[in-house]
Order: sequence, then C-alpha cells, then structure tokens
Amino acid sequence: MASPVQTANTGHPTRYWHALGDGRVQCDVCPRACKLAEGQAGLCFVRSARDGQIQLDTYGRSSGFIIDPIEKKPLNHFLPGTPVMSFGTAGCNLACTFCQNWDISKSREASKLAAAASPEAIARAAVATGCRSVAYTYNDPVIFHEYAIDIAQACHEVGVKSVAVTAGYVNAEPRAEFYRHMDAANVDLKAFTEEFYWRVTKGHLQPVLETLKYLKHETDVWFEITTLLIPGENDSEAELQAMTQWVMENLGPDVPLHFTAFHPDYRMLDKQRTPHETLIRAHRIARANGVRHAYVGNVHDVGRQSTYCPCCGERLVGRDWHLLSDWHLDANGRCDNCGTAIPGVFEPQPGDWGSKRQRVDMTRFSNAY
Repeated sequence: MASPVQTANTGHPTRYWHALGDGRVQCDVCPRACKLAEGQAGLCFVRSARDGQIQLDTYGRSSGFIIDPIEKKPLNHFLPGTPVMSFGTAGCNLACTFCQNWDISKSREASKLAAAASPEAIARAAVATGCRSVAYTYNDPVIFHEYAIDIAQACHEVGVKSVAVTAGYVNAEPRAEFYRHMDAANVDLKAFTEEFYWRVTKGHLQPVLETLKYLKHETDVWFEITTLLIPGENDSEAELQAMTQWVMENLGPDVPLHFTAFHPDYRMLDKQRTPHETLIRAHRIARANGVRHAYVGNVHDVGRQSTYCPCCGERLVGRDWHLLSDWHLDANGRCDNCGTAIPGVFEPQPGDWGSKRQRVDMTRFSNAY
C-alpha cells in the first residue's frame, strides 16, 4: 500500500519526543532537545508541536529531484561512476553561517517545496531512471528522519540503495534506527574544535564524533568524511593534525577523507575562497598521519582526486572532478596490479554516468497514490 503524502498543513506523526508535563513537548531526534509549546517549531523549522506531540511538516515534499554522479556527494568508494537521485526538503538542525545550500536548508517556507512524492514514487523513479541509489542531501536527513526511512525501505524493496549526506548531529536512539536503513553516508565533519562548532554552527563537536565512531564500530554502513576548509577558521596545521590523528586512532586508516574548497556564501561573505595550496597541505597532513585515501574537492586536481593502491601505488580510479578515467580494480574490488583489497563498495565495472546533472519530473511516477 502506498504511503500517504502529507502536506505542510497536516504534518506526519513522529516517534522521538516526550511530554514535559508543563504543556510542552521535547523533540528527541537531535542534541538540541528543542522544548516546544503547542504550535511552535524547533530550530530545524520542520518538526513542530501539534496536538501534544511532535510532527514532521515536510513529509512527502521536496525541493526537487536531480540525478547526480555519486562522486558529487562526495563518495569515491561507493559504486563509482553510477548515478544517484538526489533530493532535500527544507530546514536544518545546525545554524552554519557558511551554508552552501542555505536557500534550502535555511528555508522556513514549506510552500517552496514544489515536488511531492511518496516513498514508493521515489523508488519507482530511481529504477526508471537507472539510479543505483537515492541520496538524502542538500539539507540534513536527520530532520526528515521518518520520510528518509520510509523511502529507504521502499528503495530496498526494488534493489536501490540509500545514501545519507549528513552532519551527523543526531541522538543515539534515532541514529541507530536511521542507519539500519542506510547503505552509505558522507558525514560532514565541519571542524575539529568545539569553539568552531558552537560559534559557527550553534552545535557541538562531540555528538558528531560519536556518530562517526558509531558508524565505524557498530554498523556496516560505508561512510566517508568531508571537511570544508574555511580560511582562518578550521584550516590551521594544528587542527588538521589533531583531526587526522583522531580519525586514525578512532576510525582507522581506510575511511576516506575529503577536503573541499569553501566559497563565500550565506552569512560568511567576508572570507576568501580556499586556496588550492590549503587543500594540498591538508591532503599531505592526512597522508603523513596514515590516512590511506585522502581527497581534495571543488578544485581541479586529478592527482589528489584519484584513488591509488596503498600498497603498490597504482592509480586505480582516475577522477577529474566527477568524471572517471582509469579503472584498475578487478571484479572483487582489488588492485589489478598487486591484489590489495580496496575498502569500499565496488562492482566489476564502474558506472558510465559521467558528470551530468539531470532533473527528474516526479509527476511521471506519482500517479499511484
């Protein structure tokens, strides 16, 4: 039976909340623990108090659906070269002043969400367009927890995988339920100081680190980490040393790290774009500390965007931005030169989607509900 598509006016019931006894209810999805009176919405704008419970106001509605290369998420070790159907909703549970998707994540207007789709319609669209996975992205899927899980279940029924692009700011119980349904994730580690997290995102670092450790040690989810390097904010030698050493000690050498270039946006317009040299330095520090797969992004750098065998140095997957070139992995995801197993989720041959972006008209797939 098709899942109902909720409108912004009706809301969708949620699980992670409790009554406070004073007429308010507390949302328990993320560490913010928003305490809401009737009719109030949390900082994310999309989870609100109605009829004595927390409801999700954006279930079934999206800012639009686009087919991307999986490398754009970025994921370099998960089904390389394949298309992923990407979408977001509205709102966010962090308040980053540098947000690169601020028109979506900071939107308070559910009326802007023009694309309506049930979980089953999204699964049908993914199959019909040849997408191997669906990505919950542009804003954090933590805040549309119930919608994302329902979509993941519908997708799994038709052989389509699910990818979470997230800041990892979520409480333990909803985190466990959420990742039971995810196949891959890219976690945005925004910095490695509590001072940055509180001042720039109005959040905290430790819950993100707990999510990363949970993913590594308690799930089979393939995940990679991205840090947007902002000049003068989170790009110091000391911070990059501390972060990459923490990754090695807590996650091991095989979790890919992506260092990407910042551009001025939203409320952080006073910073320059990240110099290429900063990305090179971060890449060098990560490799020196033992990270086997470090990458740079948002710049042209084939050498540091490609995947190499950590044993013999063979270029296994060549990348120019999101376009693949070399492919030297065997059918089992091993280096075809020396046989070293490469961590990730690989198929015998890469996809051939290339660097295209393509919009999806969901009305073609939404006539069954």
